[in-house]
Amino acid sequence: MKNFLLFSLILIAVISCKKESQLEKEIAKINIDISVERFDVFFSESNISGLPKLKKAYPFMFSEKFKDSFWIAKLSDTLQQMLFSEVQNTFQGFKSEEAEIEMLFNHIKYYFGTFNPPRVITTTSDVDYRNKVIVTDTIAIIALDNYLGGEHEFYANIPKFISANFEKEQLVVDLATEYAKKYIFQSQNKTLLDEMIFFGKQLYFKDVVIPFRTEAQRIGYSQEELDWADVNESEVWRYFVERELLFSTDSKLPGRFINPAPFSKFYLEEIDADSPGRIGQYIGWQIVRSYMKQNDVSLEKMLITSPNEIYNNTKYKPKK
Repeated sequence: MKNFLLFSLILIAVISCKKESQLEKEIAKINIDISVERFDVFFSESNISGLPKLKKAYPFMFSEKFKDSFWIAKLSDTLQQMLFSEVQNTFQGFKSEEAEIEMLFNHIKYYFGTFNPPRVITTTSDVDYRNKVIVTDTIAIIALDNYLGGEHEFYANIPKFISANFEKEQLVVDLATEYAKKYIFQSQNKTLLDEMIFFGKQLYFKDVVIPFRTEAQRIGYSQEELDWADVNESEVWRYFVERELLFSTDSKLPGRFINPAPFSKFYLEEIDADSPGRIGQYIGWQIVRSYMKQNDVSLEKMLITSPNEIYNNTKYKPKK
């Protein structure tokens, strides 16, 4: 009996791998081709005489609040030149990042037929990490000075739990996150469960459109943090259920379990110190994964399904 069960599990795994491999081949056939526009390079190499031409080519990159004197001063500013230099050193070529963006766009196009790839433009933003990536229907702007490596000296005054994800590998993850937001529809989040499932949808979207990134990278955890979440999933779920937090509208809960933080706040000394932040996002991810396994629903449909409907139609059971 044990041998039969083992054989069955292996067979299921093999069939699943073959299906995934075939799917990826079908997606690769879409073959979206983009050419990333390095505005950061164009600007850093510009001068007073070349500025009008650059402004004409990229009017949306120059705020009308500032006169030309502002941009000219920026070109010669020592700190700005250091920033340009560090970005150039980190992104001397952009072929691998461009290829990953194309893979992301291939996957989005496969699942959302009306998707049209935007112009992709790189820039610098004085490390405005709250706006690392900006996406519209026609343009995607990526601020490369937010991806110089988590330990870079430019990030010395930024909390470590935030700068830890300022790595090149997270660029395509952040881009995928912004596209997830465009396809998700949820009425205003009121409960902790609403918040959990909103981010669970985001993470599941990334499962599907950037399968070439690890689970840890998709959620922005270190591998140790992801391991902690995996091992303690059942305990975290029990904590939420026993304290009746899922349907609570307490405004402090997102700060404790959803928003970026060095750790999640259970107010239990033996847990808080070891837990990663945003553990509610992780649990929401597992709920959405469970829902998609148990229901014949398209990705597009799931992203607009209400949190309560997702929760009520999944038999979510945490790993023990």
